[in-house]
Amino acid sequence: MEQQYRFTVKDILEMEVTLALGCTEPVAIALGAAVAATLLPQKEFDSIEIWIDPNIYKNGLAVIIPGTGGLQGLDTSAALGAYGGNPEKDLEVLESLNEESIAKAKKLLEAGKVTVNLREEVGLYVRTRLVSGPDTAESLIVDLHNNIVSLTLNGEEVKESPFLSGARGKNGKHTLAELETWLRELTLEDILNITSQLDDDDLDFLEIGVNHNLALAEYGLKHGSGLGIGKAIDRLIKQKLLVKDMTSSARRLTSAAADARMGGAKLPAMSSGGSGNHGLTAILPIWAIKDFIDHDRDTLLRAVGLSHVVTAYVKAHTGRLSAVCGCSVAAGAGATAGITYLVGGDAHHMEGAIKNILEDLAGVICDGAKAGCAIKLNTAAGAAVQAALFSLQGVNVQDTDGIIGDSTQKTIQNMGELSQEGMVETDKTILKIMLEKQMTKEKKEE
Repeated sequence: MEQQYRFTVKDILEMEVTLALGCTEPVAIALGAAVAATLLPQKEFDSIEIWIDPNIYKNGLAVIIPGTGGLQGLDTSAALGAYGGNPEKDLEVLESLNEESIAKAKKLLEAGKVTVNLREEVGLYVRTRLVSGPDTAESLIVDLHNNIVSLTLNGEEVKESPFLSGARGKNGKHTLAELETWLRELTLEDILNITSQLDDDDLDFLEIGVNHNLALAEYGLKHGSGLGIGKAIDRLIKQKLLVKDMTSSARRLTSAAADARMGGAKLPAMSSGGSGNHGLTAILPIWAIKDFIDHDRDTLLRAVGLSHVVTAYVKAHTGRLSAVCGCSVAAGAGATAGITYLVGGDAHHMEGAIKNILEDLAGVICDGAKAGCAIKLNTAAGAAVQAALFSLQGVNVQDTDGIIGDSTQKTIQNMGELSQEGMVETDKTILKIMLEKQMTKEKKEE
């Protein structure tokens, strides 16, 4: 008799896997501004003010905003969203940018009319206030990058808006907090049971995600965007300084996509766990190894589905945004589980692979979204392949080692404790360094 679970794999995919154009932190800022702008009679603004949490600040500070010719910045994201964002496109809100809206945003920025306020409290938070003549509109996003929980116009709450999500997930039934509480109680066996429920519609959806992330990789390989790591790996293979194998193929494809995304390519990524780069890491290493093994379409896509679910599972423990690089520990764990599944490993091998990659990459910090993320995705992709192959060869980190537990669940619980409690001061220090750099830059520009 099939075990019944509170949530289905469809619920997980619907709440955790979605298209996003550009880094999801500046996109959340742009979305908040775009939604607030819908409340105002005209799109001419006297001022914009935003209040954001430390991790939104950290991840939105230096990354290039797609379709802008290289613009970046938290204030820039708000201005672009207000003038040119289409909130009906959700996390693809900036797809509608054009030369006119970009020019208007620049003018407001040059006039010093956009203010960024940094909150001390942690937890995903974006509050936006737009002033237009006698009118003031506000929006509030919490917990999820597109979770708009309140709108006000001239101090009065707006209760009827197609953009309000309240505290509910996109399926209208559950909150993200409910999903994450439930996920934290699962075992690896539970995750495998849930993933076995994937049907043809789910596989079609997963294939759409693969195609979007492949388009980013192909762009990065062609144009050498960002740091150009993917293209550099291509050259190194041609020069016979690297060998084309499963590991280098995973690194090449994943880093090329990150090069494109962090370089501002106007192509959406299929995100995972609230992050486009997580989505690249969760999907592309699995796709990259397919030419080295026998496989069929359904098995390949089921491996991708498993990767998304494991990514969500780890994120439920480590937190949506933290000092730990989620591409390494969350999406990396997802990718290695999917790779292990694809090459014929069982639950025992998957448990070993996840322990291997967490022992390897647990200390990788998140110091914001930027071009350099491609290096970290390069590392995570290669480590995901290596961890899986090691486990298949019987090479598994011992339970007595460091933060490694006697099960997948305990290991990830330990990882969550390290992330949520142990690295709080690390996160503050990272932000302090970034703020000092920003102040130095601004002084030089004065």
